[in-house]
Amino acid sequence: MPARPRLKPSRDRRPVIRSLELRRAAHIASARTVLMAEAEAVRGLVERVGESLSEAVEAILACTGRVVVTGMGKSGFIAQKLSATFASTGTPSLYLHPAEALHGDLGRVVRDDLVLALSNSGATGELLRLLPAVGRIGARVIAVTGDAASPLARSADLVLDIGPVDEACPMGLAPTASTLALLAIGDALAMTVLANREFGSDEYALLHPGGSLGQSARRVVEVMRRGDQNPVVPEKAPLSRAVAVMTRTPGRPGATSVVDGKGRLVGIFTDGDLRRLVESGRTDFSVSVGTVCGRHPKTVRPDQLVREAAQILRLAQVDQLPVTDEAGKPVGLLDIQDVLAERL
Repeated sequence: MPARPRLKPSRDRRPVIRSLELRRAAHIASARTVLMAEAEAVRGLVERVGESLSEAVEAILACTGRVVVTGMGKSGFIAQKLSATFASTGTPSLYLHPAEALHGDLGRVVRDDLVLALSNSGATGELLRLLPAVGRIGARVIAVTGDAASPLARSADLVLDIGPVDEACPMGLAPTASTLALLAIGDALAMTVLANREFGSDEYALLHPGGSLGQSARRVVEVMRRGDQNPVVPEKAPLSRAVAVMTRTPGRPGATSVVDGKGRLVGIFTDGDLRRLVESGRTDFSVSVGTVCGRHPKTVRPDQLVREAAQILRLAQVDQLPVTDEAGKPVGLLDIQDVLAERL
């Protein structure tokens, strides 16, 4: 078989590399230009925040209906995000597509609602055709726009003016910096409303039952073992009874709370305690469990956060925590497996 011909080194290789380097440098410079333009758009909003935003906050706090957020095109996507932010932080809200609203979805809006209309130009046709109907329903309108003299602004009850924004698009056409400005002013509005609501971790957990955010706000009472899954034995009961209770308890938590004659927690007996007794040769199962249990165990309250209980488990290096009420009685048992199931 004839030998393969050897390829000659390319004379164009170095120019290609230089060209690639120049292209990459241009890409980086272009991306930085976009980021600086968008950062400038948000920075410019700081000086524009004033009485109108305060009035918008008061209007939302006084609203007995929902905040209906609407916008077309790219502004519509921002409107959907803002509606979700309001809803997740204690302000009932829905997103309304302006084109669909013109064909029946306007029935979602009622007199007690407040409509937040987003349009950088303030001349979006679908929004302009929608507002007269909203006015006939009786709902108030807050316009968020870059032109305080636009038709949208003139038709609204209140205007949040983001001012003129130079787009980051090389052609100056595609909504980029302007949509970021709409998002930023919307977030500022939503977070200021939140800061003036009675909305704490309990309410947040109620609205976020799924995901790591919601799980981190859950309370011990929501995940603890209770009823027949919460083993409890009197301190004077024989060790054999404690072991039997631990074995029969559904889920086999590997521990039992030990209580005095008034039902108050005095200790905990675990599988680890049992192994240590066997290893030391102390296998008399007729002794009272109160003489061999761990005294003064770490405990948690039902209203504590699960993440706080997880930290106690980790620092104490234990697998179970009795859950006690104000009287010191064990109302539940928190097992390490319960915490792992919460992804904490």
